[in-house]
Amino acid sequence: MPHADRAGCLYLARGALTARDGTLAFLQGPATEADALEPGDYAIPLQGVSIILLGPGSTVSHDALRLLAHARTALAAVGENGVRAYTAPPLIPDRSGLARLQARLWADEDMRIMIARRMYAWRLGEVLPHRDLDVLRGIEGARMKETYALTARRIGIQWRGRRYDRAKPHAADLPNQALNHASRAVEAAAAIAVSATATVPQLGFIHEDPGQSFVLDIADLYRDCVTIPCAFKAAKRVGERPSLNIERETRRLTGHTLAEQQVIPAMIERIKALIEGQEG
Repeated sequence: MPHADRAGCLYLARGALTARDGTLAFLQGPATEADALEPGDYAIPLQGVSIILLGPGSTVSHDALRLLAHARTALAAVGENGVRAYTAPPLIPDRSGLARLQARLWADEDMRIMIARRMYAWRLGEVLPHRDLDVLRGIEGARMKETYALTARRIGIQWRGRRYDRAKPHAADLPNQALNHASRAVEAAAAIAVSATATVPQLGFIHEDPGQSFVLDIADLYRDCVTIPCAFKAAKRVGERPSLNIERETRRLTGHTLAEQQVIPAMIERIKALIEGQEG
């Protein structure tokens, strides 16, 4: 549901926010005069609000966080009636240097192209002379077609090309379904890295419109070495054992690779190199 059509904030305190039957539930404990709810068990319309403010004396389950993320409903831990904000900040010193530098680079068209060219050079292994983003995207697209085909041949699966219908995500063949799931996993890792560096997710240098544009920029740096291999390995495994779940298998395989190859720390260092390396 678009946030413009949602109710805004919902304040909850002195209770347990949990998941039940695919939606949220809040078990309100003994209330005070400041609490809006009487003691009881309440169903929470998670897609009907933009943010839940969780007040003192409350707990939240992991499953509840998962549902909130899926519905794109924010959660903030706050003081009584919102007089304090306790939600964890980015995991870095309290500095805004990287974000300010990122904004300056993004706002300068020439510098923005330079950053995009640097990312393409990291991915393609060469510095391309082109300065037009559409040309760079076209070259990258052609290289990706080759990468898909070569990786599929190396792993031993049949590849008929990249096909994805947002309206029917489960209608795709196993390799394409696995690519969707692996992409989401790597994007989550990139979101952690962007949060950890306190850079601005909306200010992408290659991606432009999505609210997570910079996250997608960073995730794409690992498409060749993490996303595609993990997806195709999972597709092969599920093809050989149809009883396995393609989403679960892809997610587990990608997660193992992220941990084994220390991808998130590598993403953090690449973000720093990408932005600080262009200063001046």
